[in-house]
Amino acid sequence: MIGGLVDRVRAARTAVTRVTLAPLLVRGGIFLSTLIALAVAVPAEVLATRLVGLLVMAAAAPALAPKGSWPTIVTLAAVAGWVLATSRYDEPVELWRLLALASFLYLTHSLCALAALLPYDVVLAPDLLARWLARAAGVVLAAAVLSVLLLSVADRSGDQTFLVAALGGLAVAVLVAALLSWLLRRR
Repeated sequence: MIGGLVDRVRAARTAVTRVTLAPLLVRGGIFLSTLIALAVAVPAEVLATRLVGLLVMAAAAPALAPKGSWPTIVTLAAVAGWVLATSRYDEPVELWRLLALASFLYLTHSLCALAALLPYDVVLAPDLLARWLARAAGVVLAAAVLSVLLLSVADRSGDQTFLVAALGGLAVAVLVAALLSWLLRRR
């Protein structure tokens, strides 16, 4: 039992001494995007209390273990925080806040996927990280523009706002599924 613990400590020490800059930058991006998502999601009253330390620890969890279930748990916690803020604390549902939450949660998800693939000692070309972030920024921008367009169409439709928004969201989901299916068959 003690021999297994000693082996784990040696493996952790070896990993820490061999770590390179690229995985640290990706994990730092995970921490930052998760922290911003949590800060946008939770009620403003929570940010003024000592619970900020809990948010920082929650943001560190996916950065330390991007392969595990922590990214999912923290994403669900952020969504629950936003629902709590808008329902229990009566904070208004604002478009900028919702888009920021969705954007930073997607960025967290995307960076966790990248970090899960990267060994600690990998040497990456800077353009790989730049292309990954540019692709993620493109998805965020396209989703934001599409959301604003759908909401403006829904606003013009009068009392059928939710119906138009739901149908538009459903159409986008079907198109994305079809695109992914086509991309998988193309390989």
